[in-house]
Amino acid sequence: MRNDAIEFIQTGRRQRHRRWLLVTISMTVLAVVLCLAMLLMGNTVYPLMDVIRVLLGEDIQGATFAITTIRLPRMLAGLFAGFAFGIAGNTFQTMLRNPLANPNVIGITAGSSAAAVFCIVILHTSGAIVSIASVVAGLATILLIYFLSKGKSFSIGRLILIGIGIQAMLNALISYLLLIGAEQDLPAAFRWLSGSLNGSQMDELPPLILSVLVFTPIIILLGKHLSILELGEQAATSLGVSTDKTRVLLIISSVCMIALATATTGPIAFVSFLAGPIAKRMVGAGFSNALPAGLVGINLVLLADLIGQFAFVARYPVGIITGILGAPYLIYLLIRMNQRGEL
Repeated sequence: MRNDAIEFIQTGRRQRHRRWLLVTISMTVLAVVLCLAMLLMGNTVYPLMDVIRVLLGEDIQGATFAITTIRLPRMLAGLFAGFAFGIAGNTFQTMLRNPLANPNVIGITAGSSAAAVFCIVILHTSGAIVSIASVVAGLATILLIYFLSKGKSFSIGRLILIGIGIQAMLNALISYLLLIGAEQDLPAAFRWLSGSLNGSQMDELPPLILSVLVFTPIIILLGKHLSILELGEQAATSLGVSTDKTRVLLIISSVCMIALATATTGPIAFVSFLAGPIAKRMVGAGFSNALPAGLVGINLVLLADLIGQFAFVARYPVGIITGILGAPYLIYLLIRMNQRGEL
């Protein structure tokens, strides 16, 4: 009887692993297809072989400039920002055991955005200074929220409510900065705030790429502890998890990626909110969905950008498209949580 139970558990684990592997491979293949589409499509559609030759260093008149200067930076910005938004949003939602507990809702993105807008419209700077300011502001925002929500004991509900309040204050600050900013700086600020891959440049991408390469392994290695944190504070402590240390490492890793992604592309709406739940629904229980969530984030950003560029007569920033996709889900989630008495 005991052997049958062990075999049943092992069979279930193998099935869950196969499902996780299938989802991860499928999302990776889709991401590769969308990356190729980003390089192939534009005002001029280039053959696949021309794109490959350009990427290998061959100079093709017209194609080399369009692909290496415009399309490749745009694709890489969407790729790494989408992954950062997806995996970081999933980390917050899993760690805090609430789908509303993502960087967009609890004010982290607003903190990074406020710092970036200040740099653009007041200091008239860009590049590395914006990235540094975004990271510092993002970390300062989550530390403030965590400190205010700590109280006698950590409360997820209190953290979310305080985060929503901080977000409202930061959005008001952003509006004030736009009001007093120089007129010539406002178009760039508004374009950035909408969440856009337009104007992406290769020299702006290294900090974002480095953050993804450094912090993604940390989140994946802490995946087991993250799953235990989902059981609750007392259960995690009883199982030997250092909750404060684990939470701090996860928060720093996630906030750095979110802040640098926001500094690069602007706050692309709802990607960090949607990627985790979509990945969780596809992967199911039993395995970490951190990597699938990052891949879902990539696909959401790249697909939304292609839709914004080519599906309409006018061209729309990627953040407009993801906002249209994410807003109905947020309303649905709020109604569902209210019916369950979770609000």
